[in-house]
Amino acid sequence: MKEIIINLASQTGFATLDYKNYIMILVAFVFMYLAIAKGFEPLLLVPISFGMFLVNMFPDIIAEGGLLHYFYKLDEWSILPSLIFMGVGAMTDFGPLIAYPPSFILGAAAQFGIYGAYFLAIALGFTGKEAAAISIIGGADGPTSIFLAGKLGMGDTLLGPIAVAAYSYMSLVPVIQPPFMKLFTTKKERVVRMPQLRKVTKLEKIVFPIVVTLVVVMILPTTAPLVGMLMLGNLFRESGVVKQLTETASNAMMYIVVIMLGTSVGATTSAEAFLQITTIKIVFLGLAAFILGTTMGVLFGKLMCLVTKGKVNPLIGSAGVSAVPMAARVSQKVAAEYDPTNFLLMNAMGPNVAGVIGTAVAAGTFMAIFNVH
Repeated sequence: MKEIIINLASQTGFATLDYKNYIMILVAFVFMYLAIAKGFEPLLLVPISFGMFLVNMFPDIIAEGGLLHYFYKLDEWSILPSLIFMGVGAMTDFGPLIAYPPSFILGAAAQFGIYGAYFLAIALGFTGKEAAAISIIGGADGPTSIFLAGKLGMGDTLLGPIAVAAYSYMSLVPVIQPPFMKLFTTKKERVVRMPQLRKVTKLEKIVFPIVVTLVVVMILPTTAPLVGMLMLGNLFRESGVVKQLTETASNAMMYIVVIMLGTSVGATTSAEAFLQITTIKIVFLGLAAFILGTTMGVLFGKLMCLVTKGKVNPLIGSAGVSAVPMAARVSQKVAAEYDPTNFLLMNAMGPNVAGVIGTAVAAGTFMAIFNVH
């Protein structure tokens, strides 16, 4: 009996965990609080935080043979990120981008954060592939970050910290962006009213995903999994003839994938893997990339405001990051602080959806550079 009791006691979490696990459990509780009490992207943070909670009580859940190991393999094989993109495409209206094509410029400008972080990561001692995987965090796009990290072979080393950092910054867009949006704009610029966007025809919306896929994939074939699935989902939506597929991609499938992806990403944050100097560097680099992307988007917005003689509100430039539709909502919110009757949301959606394409292109560019398919 004594041996049985001793054996049972040795199997409890109290006997097997150290202080680092408890630190990570505390971090998980902070994430849960932000998601539940503050409403910061709960669809992402709730499964991520609970995955973090689970793995730091029972590390074997992510080990080979554990439940979340198989979820994680779908991340590593780039299956779940691609399915997420299909769901995003099925939910996204590209009309604002079609109606105002210069929005592509702002979406591209926000990608400067990615390339800036790449060179900064190289300077901090990361290899080229590691720097590329880390820098994509600047797009504030969790699925693309996971996709690229998996393709570049970071699955066993950096994928967990990269994914958690990317999703954390996606969730904290309303906190991180406004100070920099205000820092680089004047009050006069923030109250600029933009003209109402023209009505986009159904034919334009149907042709758009086909043309974008043709152009982008022909130039960068490595973008096919992300851009292809994004545009396929959008074609479901805009064609109007596959309502069942649109509803499945944007609802049931999307939520199932988010559960699997979120919990498996959270489960990569075991104390042993996460509490390292390298992780701190990744979090810092991701934040620097995100801030730089936001800043460059706003600065290009200021340039467009100057060129158009005050017809573009620079605040929409911050929406060029890939966090859809959160970044566009932040542009609207900041503008409304200075003029409650100024409605920028639809104008900001153009750069926002352009940013989704831009981040996928950035990932494809890195894959091409390192000859990864």
